[in-house]
Amino acid sequence: MSDDQCQCSHLLSLACSPISLTVLEGIWEKLSQVAVKGAQYNSRERQPHPKCLKGTRVDLLKYIHELLDNPDKNQLIWLHGTAGVGKSAVAYTVAETMKGMKVTERTNIEKRLAGTFFFSRKHTKRCTAGYFFATLVYQLATNFPSIRKDVSRAIRNNPALLDPDTPLCDQMEKLFLQPLRGLHLRLRGCQPLTFVVDALDECTSEPELTDLILSLAQALRQPDLPVTHILLTSRSESHISEAFQNEEVRPLVCEIPVRTSGEGGIISLDGTDVDKDISTFLQHSFRQLRSRHPDFPQPSRNDLVKLASRAGRRFIVASTMMKFIIDDEDKDPSDRLQLMLKLTSELLPGTEVFKLYDCILSTCADPKRAYMHLSIVAALADPLPISQISSLLGTGLGRDVRTTLMQLRSVVDIPIDSILPVNIHHSSIRDYV
Repeated sequence: MSDDQCQCSHLLSLACSPISLTVLEGIWEKLSQVAVKGAQYNSRERQPHPKCLKGTRVDLLKYIHELLDNPDKNQLIWLHGTAGVGKSAVAYTVAETMKGMKVTERTNIEKRLAGTFFFSRKHTKRCTAGYFFATLVYQLATNFPSIRKDVSRAIRNNPALLDPDTPLCDQMEKLFLQPLRGLHLRLRGCQPLTFVVDALDECTSEPELTDLILSLAQALRQPDLPVTHILLTSRSESHISEAFQNEEVRPLVCEIPVRTSGEGGIISLDGTDVDKDISTFLQHSFRQLRSRHPDFPQPSRNDLVKLASRAGRRFIVASTMMKFIIDDEDKDPSDRLQLMLKLTSELLPGTEVFKLYDCILSTCADPKRAYMHLSIVAALADPLPISQISSLLGTGLGRDVRTTLMQLRSVVDIPIDSILPVNIHHSSIRDYV
């Protein structure tokens, strides 16, 4: 029997006893254990958190916040684009902003950010929708303590709600729709609530993800809810697009990219304004480098333009370039900058990120071994620390894993604490290997 099934069996035994504060507190504790803390936007598991640099994504963020301020109807705001264009950074930045906004001036506790769930294939509980509603309702009831008892009672009456195999429609009804209804009168006249859901494409089951989108749409169509908006991000994949085009979902959807009547024409993650944003990011990064290496010569304006333009409007390319230049104390950043400039002069649009990864691997002492170790890190369903990766590979292939991976710090996160797992920086690595 799994841990989650054991928890549900324990709750079923509680259901036969009279309701008491102690029982409700025990159920709340069980919910706390089931909720996936690593899926929250600001979790330690997700560090370093990608976020938009001040002065970038101005038009896009303004447009999103205008949608989130709409007091008239519930909305599914679907922000989509290719890998590496900055979807997660936008999601984090919006969540952080909403976390700082109160639903009303009369309270210091209740914030407009109702809950977040950042999917990830790297973690077994974040690549499935089975824990989605339990995680959201835990955050919602933490933000609005007035509904905590009702949530605990719902779980007491049906302990299987905390089982990840319970149908999503049942979880949605009891752990999402009913708690929101409990806030309807409390939040009348207040600013809308916001949920932020990142990386839908990281959910490994396409049918499950379709059910999730349909369930969210079903909830937002119901009456007697506080005005609620859900920002969802994903790659532009066909099964996700089909779900949002469903006739029951489509009326709720505000899709980005979107054509506007203003001078900008189209608001998107990879519009013409992104070149300027990437230039801003590069200038900021080189200033940071100068603070660590006072003798480092600042790149010329022409070099910055070249780096920015060849990033292909993908922030992951620009940020990986800078990690490669900056993050190795044993290498001269000037030499690495020149390597990046040589690389960018040879790239074709659309090949930027994979050619960049080729270049980074080529600088390793043993590129084939580095590729093998990178492939293993990317393929693991649950990330492992270096010692366990070495054991997994055995005495031959597993030798010098740390030495090899340290040469890949621009694409792999290697914690200082050796007992913590190694992670790839971006999901595009998984596409690459």
